[in-house]
Amino acid sequence: MSENVLAAERREGRGKGPARRLRMKGLIPAVVYGPKGDPSHLSVDPALLLEAIDTPQRFNTLLTLQFEGTKKHVLFKDYQVDPVSRKLLHADFLEVQLDQPVTVEVPVVTTGKAEGQTQGGILTVAAHEIVLEALPAKIPVRIEVDVTNLKIGQSIHVSELKAPEGCKFKFSTDYVVAFVAVPEKEEVVAPVAAAVPGAEGAAAVPGAAPVAGAPAPGAAPGAAGAAPAAPAGAPPAKGEGEGEGKGKKGRK
Repeated sequence: MSENVLAAERREGRGKGPARRLRMKGLIPAVVYGPKGDPSHLSVDPALLLEAIDTPQRFNTLLTLQFEGTKKHVLFKDYQVDPVSRKLLHADFLEVQLDQPVTVEVPVVTTGKAEGQTQGGILTVAAHEIVLEALPAKIPVRIEVDVTNLKIGQSIHVSELKAPEGCKFKFSTDYVVAFVAVPEKEEVVAPVAAAVPGAEGAAAVPGAAPVAGAPAPGAAPGAAGAAPAAPAGAPPAKGEGEGEGKGKKGRK
C-alpha cells in the first residue's frame, strides 16, 4: 500500500474571521472526526490535499495526516468549494483504523456489451455507486458488472454481484444495478380526410366540430340555433349598438 502523507497544522481560532485569515495564507480549515473523543481542528494546504487524492481511489484514498508529531489514518469525506472560483474552502476527514472495516461508496463500471443491445435494447445503469464495507487499505477502485448476458427486459440486482475479496456489500433492499430496457416503438398516425363543409354526401368525421348553423344532433326539426327576429320598431336589446367603433381588448 502506497502511503499518501499530508501535512497539517493545529488551529485554535474558529469562525469566519480566522478561516478568512487562513485562506489568505494559502491554507483552508479542516476537521478530523474520529470514533472517540472530540474532533481535531486543523489547517491544510488545499493544493497538497488535491495532489494526495489524485489516485484511482479518489475520495477513498487512504491518507496519513501528520501534525504535531502524530499520525492519523484518514479518509477525505467531505468538502466545501467557492461557488464561483471552485476553490476548496473547507475539508472534513474521517479517522480510520487499519484493522477495522469502513463503509464507503465505490463507483460501478459495466463490462461487455449486453446481448439485448444487439437487438435494439437500451442498456441503463440504475446504480452508479455501491455501498460496501472493507478495510481502509483494501477499498477497491471500482465494482465491475458484466452485462454480456443481459437480454431485453432482464436486469442485474446487487445480490447477484460478487463482492471483491475482503469486501461486503451493504444494502437493505435488493435494488437493480443495471438493466436492458425495451426499445420504444414509433407510433404511425394514419392521415384522416377532412370533410368539406356543405358538400353533399360528405362523411361525418368523428370528433369534428358541427358546421355553423347546422342543427345539433337530436335537435328538433327547424332548430338552427338562431334566435327569432325581433318585431319591427322594437328597441334594441340590452347591449346592442353600444360600443360601436371600439376595438377588441388585447390579450393581457
